[in-house]
Amino acid sequence: MSSETNQPAALQSAPEPLGRDDLARLVARDIAPGSFVNLGIGQPTLVSNYLTAEQNITLHTENGMLGMGPAAEGDAIDGDLINAGKIPVTELPGASYFHHADSFAIMRGGHLDICVLGAFQVSATGDLANWHTGAPGAIPAVGGAMDLATGAKDVFVMMTLLTREGASKIVEACTYPLTGVGCVTRVYTDKAVFLTGPNGVTVRETFGCTLAELQELVPVPLTAAVP
Repeated sequence: MSSETNQPAALQSAPEPLGRDDLARLVARDIAPGSFVNLGIGQPTLVSNYLTAEQNITLHTENGMLGMGPAAEGDAIDGDLINAGKIPVTELPGASYFHHADSFAIMRGGHLDICVLGAFQVSATGDLANWHTGAPGAIPAVGGAMDLATGAKDVFVMMTLLTREGASKIVEACTYPLTGVGCVTRVYTDKAVFLTGPNGVTVRETFGCTLAELQELVPVPLTAAVP
């Protein structure tokens, strides 16, 4: 059930950059009804809090669960019921549990419509680097990211556009070790939503900046979405 991510609408803009929750709400809104989805560790886990019952989304977590609900709070917390990031979660009616190997078979077998992942870098053609910066002493954290990047029909990335040093995480070519090649179809950031692919980067909408201001931050050619 591909979400047809490379069919852009006209460029839109909002007056302010998006916070983490607003970004998660936007990603949740864009997930097609009936999709099977995996949410990666970090920002992507927030997406589960904004999916609606009407969307009928089935969430998969790589530690062995289908039918995951929003994050658990208060009395709803069960220490044995967690997602891959060890965050307590809820279960929805019909939820199921299975062996870790079966979970990875779901990921590798093309059974997920969308995965939402964090990233250190995304290239103009959709290469993904999200498991290691290559820095001496850095702890690699690949987890199931390579399996998801390869197996999901669409790969959405959620991240801040800039590093703490002010460098763009959207780059011409990744300088960090790759997780997947040409796999990312859409990038959600605090400043814009980008569509990536073999023809380069299209900007679907901006938040708190114009396209010209965005181009000053991103070192690859940007094209505005058209009707």
